[in-house]
Amino acid sequence: MSDPKEQGDPEGGHPVQAAKAILKTKIYSKMMKKSYRSRDSETKAPGSCYWTAERDGEVKLRMGKNVENEPPVTVPDLIMSAATKYSHYLAIGTKYKKNWQLLTYIEYYEACRRAAKAFLKVGLERFHGVGIMGFNSTEWVIASIGAIMAGGISVGILCSNSPKACQVIAEAAEMDIFVVDNDKQLQKVNQWKGFLDLADGISDEKLDHIIDSQKPNQCCALVYNQGTVGAPKVMMLSHDNITWTTAATVQSLGYKCPPDGQEVLVSYLPLCYAGVQILDVWVAISVAGTVYFPSSEAGKWNGPPRAPGTGFLTEMLREVQPTTFCGIPWVWDRMLDNLKTKHLDSTAFRRKIDRWAMRVGLSTNRRRLQGQIHQPLCFGLAKRVTFDPARKFLGLNHCQQFLNFGLGLSKATVDFFLSLDIPVFQLYGMTESSGLHSLSSYQAFRLPSCGKALPNCHTKVEKENHEGIGRLCLWGRNIFMGYLNDKESTEKKMDNQGWLHTNDLGFLDVDKFLYVTGNNNDTITLSSGEVVNPHPIEERVKMRIPIVRYVMLVGQDAPYLCALLTLKCQINPETGEARGALTSEAVACCRKLRSQSTWLTDILENRDPLVTEFINQGIQDVNAEAPSAGAKIINWVILDSDFSVGGGELGPLSKMNRHIVAKIYQEDIQKLYETST
Repeated sequence: MSDPKEQGDPEGGHPVQAAKAILKTKIYSKMMKKSYRSRDSETKAPGSCYWTAERDGEVKLRMGKNVENEPPVTVPDLIMSAATKYSHYLAIGTKYKKNWQLLTYIEYYEACRRAAKAFLKVGLERFHGVGIMGFNSTEWVIASIGAIMAGGISVGILCSNSPKACQVIAEAAEMDIFVVDNDKQLQKVNQWKGFLDLADGISDEKLDHIIDSQKPNQCCALVYNQGTVGAPKVMMLSHDNITWTTAATVQSLGYKCPPDGQEVLVSYLPLCYAGVQILDVWVAISVAGTVYFPSSEAGKWNGPPRAPGTGFLTEMLREVQPTTFCGIPWVWDRMLDNLKTKHLDSTAFRRKIDRWAMRVGLSTNRRRLQGQIHQPLCFGLAKRVTFDPARKFLGLNHCQQFLNFGLGLSKATVDFFLSLDIPVFQLYGMTESSGLHSLSSYQAFRLPSCGKALPNCHTKVEKENHEGIGRLCLWGRNIFMGYLNDKESTEKKMDNQGWLHTNDLGFLDVDKFLYVTGNNNDTITLSSGEVVNPHPIEERVKMRIPIVRYVMLVGQDAPYLCALLTLKCQINPETGEARGALTSEAVACCRKLRSQSTWLTDILENRDPLVTEFINQGIQDVNAEAPSAGAKIINWVILDSDFSVGGGELGPLSKMNRHIVAKIYQEDIQKLYETST
């Protein structure tokens, strides 16, 4: 941090400038205290173990050798630093009807302090939870930071959680307070302004005392494995988990920071997910970016759960013009569908130009991946005629980096965007690793890997098979504190050296690029005893049969594998539900086969022999690459609907819920094994 004297003297009498001057003094003295803590940590470690199951417990930090370069800090330190350095920069805003309500960093910081005082006024106790349930908004983030400042624990809860899940979460977190955003979540709540007015009864000195008492190795947030089958697990994240992971992410990716530039971000993925919160909240604060939240109207939906971004994302991107964008497979697929529809609706001459430009884009970017930096002379022309218009159509024409949360992007999807000069950087992490562990970037981009681990984080592979694939183990200051009140599960997950043992499968290449190939919980054990990882087989099916959207292999305790297939159908932009009509891409594929099918019902139950034969041939091609007889697909069926979040087949971030899919389509699966081969 720079010396306060170098920042210039505030103008006398102005309340904002006066507040800034006070903040400078506070943060300077606080950082001196923090440096003392970090130097003393080796001899007077507050925690002697890497994990704990207690909410008020303290853990041993996984410090590297260069301790002075990575001092632990708390969440209040992080936002105080931003408010001091970047007080007048725009920090955060939510759209209300047609107007944006924006806060500068100093206003943001003061609002968080007022929220903290209000929580103390209504009785928040140290290490007790503040539950936050609502759509992404300024109030959501201020409530979360305010809860932490007040010495409580922030607990984000998915809006679609069942009452039973909410009860389990509330009891485990010992919640003193629940913050909600509409009458559906609670019958009646005080308005936000009225809540903040409660702060007037708490002094600055009392709040500062609580903030100063917080330690980086203590819990400040609880996160749940949201939307999964069974009771949710309660995971504790420390101040250091959040602030260190934030700093490491900023170091790894190409974020701009004032005065060189300012990041513009759009927050639409649920903030109750650890990785989403790191990117949308904490990274944004660290680089003094501006975060825009959707209109409150976008969150008012009385139907079944919808995929993130449904109904508003495209319009918002075009209005806000983000500089960094993070998508999930569902979003990238929608963007691809929209671009291909636009392409097919254009003139024959225009389609020819676009195909030429995309060939240039793909070949050029593939050479870049191999270390070649020379661009062909025609690349600039391709950029002007195709790449720039495509980005503008998506609202991403100012975007400098493109991220993907959650595994599941097919090679075809990645190549499609790469051909438009949109390299999508894959992120890998889990809640137990604060949402992030490895990531791709312009400096570490190798398909189809998830890039390299965050600085000073480590990955190892255990129990490798003959192909070198095994279970992934993670180590770093991003690794969580433990499962709350669950010592047994925590001991199973972490060893004495601080390694987190995951159920994810993958391998590392010679350059330490990480490749995730599936999850051990998804493996299929046939009646013969052979164990099959379905993920790579499913990916090959999608590559060979481009009209297929989702593939799920089944065959647990059965003699052979079968496949459930969904075809690419149009999506209702308002609800996220699949329609019966095929996408333009799927229709175009059918036309190449001389098929006239345009609806899913035209193809179901083998009504279109041309499409049936095409799928059969694709399955045969996949089987030809199978490493064993047990890894071959014997039977398949096209399901009568594409998967969706509302239907339950996909989770909140569009990850396939295999258990639920198997339950929903149990009758179809039984028929596959009743059919003779």
